[in-house]
Amino acid sequence: MKYLGMPMGMWALFAKSFRKQLRDVFGYDAEAAKIITEKAKRKYGEIIRGLPEFEKADRFRMNIVNCAMLGAFVLSMPKCPDVEWLTEYYAKAMMTRPMRWFCCKSGKKKFTEKDIAGMKATAALRAADRNPYSWNMDFYEYPDGSGYEGRFTKCGICTLMKRLGLYDLTPALCRLDYTMSEAGGATEFVRAYTLASGGPYCDCGYKKKAREQQ
Repeated sequence: MKYLGMPMGMWALFAKSFRKQLRDVFGYDAEAAKIITEKAKRKYGEIIRGLPEFEKADRFRMNIVNCAMLGAFVLSMPKCPDVEWLTEYYAKAMMTRPMRWFCCKSGKKKFTEKDIAGMKATAALRAADRNPYSWNMDFYEYPDGSGYEGRFTKCGICTLMKRLGLYDLTPALCRLDYTMSEAGGATEFVRAYTLASGGPYCDCGYKKKAREQQ
């Protein structure tokens, strides 16, 4: 994957927040946070350039870029954090003001015809059959009309975290689905399984909040 373009843009958007949370969550001083961030930027570029290009219709490129950024910071820390601390770090680093705005805008489009069509197209694409760093998903609409579920049988984040030797920390990334859904304001996120915790698949269920069902 080329570093120029979206990966570079994502670094510009989130690096400052990732650096700030090194101090706020892990307690690193300003100088240590600066050194970690400088190392992480180099590592991030290495990870990105080691990834294949994604198909134009693949909607998950941003997910793998975010994973690459988190992995780069973890690999640049003097001590690897445990999954509980990393979950807090990743959520706070990602949920910047622009990100909350993005989630809110996305929430307003949830369950529209365009949203449903996009989910069905993603399921039909089965991009992970050709790119191990992408996702395969099946789409299910709840029969009672309360929402829908994306059921993932292949996960690019799992693939990349295994490659980076950080697979035990993968649940820290999975938890962000709840945070983003809450920020969107339109859905209740529900999940029974994740591949990272040994489940048969990752289920991402989006149920309409009460006012959305009226």
